[in-house]
Amino acid sequence: MADDLTARSTSTGAVAATPRDARAADLAPARSAAGAVGGQRRRRRSVSSNARKRLEIAFFVAPALALFVLFVVVPVVQAVRYSTYKWNGLGPMDDFVGLDNYTQALRDTVFTDAVMHNLIIIVLSIIIQLPLGLAIALLLNREIWGRTALRVIIFVPYVLAEVVAGVVWLMLLQPNGVIDAMFDAVGLGGLTQLWLGDPDVALGTVMVVLTWKYLGLAIILFLAGLQGVSADLYEAAQLDGASWWQVQRRITIPLLGPTIRTWGFLSIIGALQLFDMVWILTGGGPANSTMTMATYLINQGTNRSLYGYASAVAVILFVISLIIAALYQYLVLRRDNPQAPKPRKAKA
Repeated sequence: MADDLTARSTSTGAVAATPRDARAADLAPARSAAGAVGGQRRRRRSVSSNARKRLEIAFFVAPALALFVLFVVVPVVQAVRYSTYKWNGLGPMDDFVGLDNYTQALRDTVFTDAVMHNLIIIVLSIIIQLPLGLAIALLLNREIWGRTALRVIIFVPYVLAEVVAGVVWLMLLQPNGVIDAMFDAVGLGGLTQLWLGDPDVALGTVMVVLTWKYLGLAIILFLAGLQGVSADLYEAAQLDGASWWQVQRRITIPLLGPTIRTWGFLSIIGALQLFDMVWILTGGGPANSTMTMATYLINQGTNRSLYGYASAVAVILFVISLIIAALYQYLVLRRDNPQAPKPRKAKA
């Protein structure tokens, strides 16, 4: 009796389940087709979205890229081409000399001295302008009378055109000029020099003018960086009994690190490409004692019409600047980029 009931219930369940299974089996191909169509639509939307993003990026990048190619890449390629010829700037370039212009430049002691002068200016700019600019920035960051006027006075030399500043200093530094008269007035007439005419003094004089001209940039950058330092840190340090020097050494200077490193990069690149101020003050003289790579380049190209040779010097200057910029970016500026890959530690 129980077996009959079980059999009946089993057969009834099988019969009752059969229509649902049949409907599910009939709907399965439709569902898979709908899923396939939905997947295709999603893929099409993704492809169209990616294509739209690429078009937007190309639309905004293309003008800047075209300008970069036109005014940077093309001139560099042309300079490399000119540097392989002995050419005076007139007529066709038919005297191919290969790398002779480069070897001649690297063997010229005037050019190698000019490279050394650029390196000296880089070192002196960092040694002089960094502590001086930081000290003045810390002073101007405090509540003192006439702070705004002092900031304007300090920044004015930087915004002056190099030609104007150079001509003014050229007039001041003339023999028996204003500078000599000031020394005589205070009883220091024995310190007067041929400021721009003595090979032993000329480079130092140019460095003084450069410091006066570009110190304002360092001060303004440091002041901007100081605005980002929270006052809460100073208050906490004071509550802990830290001295003023400890606060600057432990809080201010470390937090100014990115600003200092950025200013250092700008200072190095500017010193490598220094031309206009030196050209106005000394023209690279006397006796090539203030010659820089840029003034040497212009002297060879414009004054002596050695455009092929000057192009080789320009390429060398470009390569030196590129190498120094890349090394500075890799060794110094990378610490300010959290996404930069970290150098691998050597295994013991």
